[in-house]
Amino acid sequence: MYVRYEAVKKNSCGIVPGVFALANGLARSGALSDEDYAWWRANNDWMNGAYSDPGSVDAKLFDRGIHPHTQCWFKLGGVAEHLLLRTRGYLGLLDRYGVRWIERRSGTPGPILYEDEYQIVVERTESSKQAQLVHDAALIDPSAPQLGLSTSCQGTDCVLWVVTFRPGGR
Repeated sequence: MYVRYEAVKKNSCGIVPGVFALANGLARSGALSDEDYAWWRANNDWMNGAYSDPGSVDAKLFDRGIHPHTQCWFKLGGVAEHLLLRTRGYLGLLDRYGVRWIERRSGTPGPILYEDEYQIVVERTESSKQAQLVHDAALIDPSAPQLGLSTSCQGTDCVLWVVTFRPGGR
């Protein structure tokens, strides 16, 4: 089984960015507080040092001309659990800045283009777009103010929307 955390909609390039792209976008935009920026920088440095970047293994993997719909998915269970625990901090960062995200899970998210012990990179297909969502409630801080959840399902495929509402419209 695999899991992916991603934006609720496509970006201006027609891509659905994952959790790290969303956090990197916040950092590059200057939106993060000094404390959150320091946390983001330290955690990105740790991730970059601890795990292989699939794009450095295969330079063509994220070439949109060759693979227009690549997506990274974490492996659930086993050796990737510590990586998933660290990812919770990124999800909290997104929540603090009102960036909406969803979690998708699938046993077959698409044809595998790259695999290591922690993750896979796939070519997004119709089945990965409709992957079942089973949300781990531990990923959501129950004490967060005005946290909203909504689920929409079609057959057995569900999407859980996580929306954080902030005073002042943020």
